[in-house]
Amino acid sequence: MDRVCWKLSLVFLVLLVSTCVEASFSYRMEDFISAVKQVEDEDPGSEPLAVLKRLRRAAEVNDPFIQYFLFSDLSGVPELAANLSDYIRKAVHHRVTEDAKEEGVVLTPDGTTVALRPLLLGIEAGLLAKTRGRVRGLYQLALARDLGFSLRQSPTVTRRLGPDGCWDDLSSPHVFTLSDSPSLLTTAQVNGGMDGVVLGLEVSDKSRRPLKLSSLLAEYYCHQLEGKGLDTAPRLISRRRRENFRQLVVPLLLARQVVKSVQLQQSLTGLSNMGRKEKKVLMREVKEGMKEFVHMYMDCPPIVPRCMWGAKPYIGTPTNLSLPLSFMFIHHTSTPSQPCLTFEQCSADMRSMQRFHQEDRGWDDIGYSFVAGSDGNIYEGRGWYWQGAHTLGYNSVGYGVSFIGDYSSILPSQHAMELVRDQLASCAIDGGRLIPTFTLRGHRQMVNTACPGDALYSEIKTWKHFGEVQK
Repeated sequence: MDRVCWKLSLVFLVLLVSTCVEASFSYRMEDFISAVKQVEDEDPGSEPLAVLKRLRRAAEVNDPFIQYFLFSDLSGVPELAANLSDYIRKAVHHRVTEDAKEEGVVLTPDGTTVALRPLLLGIEAGLLAKTRGRVRGLYQLALARDLGFSLRQSPTVTRRLGPDGCWDDLSSPHVFTLSDSPSLLTTAQVNGGMDGVVLGLEVSDKSRRPLKLSSLLAEYYCHQLEGKGLDTAPRLISRRRRENFRQLVVPLLLARQVVKSVQLQQSLTGLSNMGRKEKKVLMREVKEGMKEFVHMYMDCPPIVPRCMWGAKPYIGTPTNLSLPLSFMFIHHTSTPSQPCLTFEQCSADMRSMQRFHQEDRGWDDIGYSFVAGSDGNIYEGRGWYWQGAHTLGYNSVGYGVSFIGDYSSILPSQHAMELVRDQLASCAIDGGRLIPTFTLRGHRQMVNTACPGDALYSEIKTWKHFGEVQK
């Protein structure tokens, strides 16, 4: 009897430990990678392709469009343990609920949210490639099909792409809520699609194929920046997502892949083939929609929304800016004095500045419109539409942008400066929020507000289209 009780207790203990381990997973990329590692450990000799198939079976991701490119019958693929399978299904199976909750997404260490389905499909397509750089179905699986759904909507639809959103808890995220009414292609889906394309092309080179899927994901998403930040960081990391995607993808070619995806989707669902005239109309619609996609996700830098860095509410009622503006004023924070290299530290610095501006200065909010970290992100302060408190006498006519750190004797990282000088400025101009090049008064579009003698002051004087404000 004692031996039976001991055996039952042991079985109960094993089940309890297993259940607790699975239940402890949140929707952080690190936790998803740990789950992938569990799948790998169940069969130590399994290759990444076999692991990806097991993940797809658990997530129930295998519609005819996917089967067309991946040739995969998953009926013979071993099932995962129930608790692990349930977590994988929830983490990978993408959908947006009626109350704007987005599922099938995870929070990455760089502060962005990524849909796992297009990421994993892109990697699987890359691993199936026989020739480096020629990956059958890569763009369709990772991005083009979803782009087709989104860009073919009626012109009266107010949102074709996005939005982003925020997590309920950054340390243990479980619920991701979109910040506005959803489109058919959210920012998390775009992030996952871009990563799927980048990594899919990388692993199409047989010499670069990883031994473990978990290792590939960890190296890409979990790299820790040091010293000069992204200036000395590896090429293949998630913080370089947009620049890598820009280098790999030609918008016109992506538009053609979108059209092909729409045609294939129609064929697979039994609809008649598209005629020449209908195809021309489709291509015109897609090309027009691609302009918005390129602006939002290829020209603009990644901008961390207020809710993600933990902003307190604006005190009172904000004053709206009258767009377009004439200037972009450049600052550095002095305090905090050190560059921030992680999403966590940059977010803490943003909260610290907002607290100082609201409580010590008596302002309504953090003064800057945007703030540049050295982690590869721009952080939203008062944003595109609220008047800031950054440059006395000029707050109503320009955006205030500050680098986190004291740059009186050293410069920000080259990457951070390019983020502001090239991408944020271009984003403002192309979005119709900033008058390009010169104003009618002859003033320069971007204005140096650093103190004379500062290293940053001297650097900004060399930037194209920059002038100075009289203090």
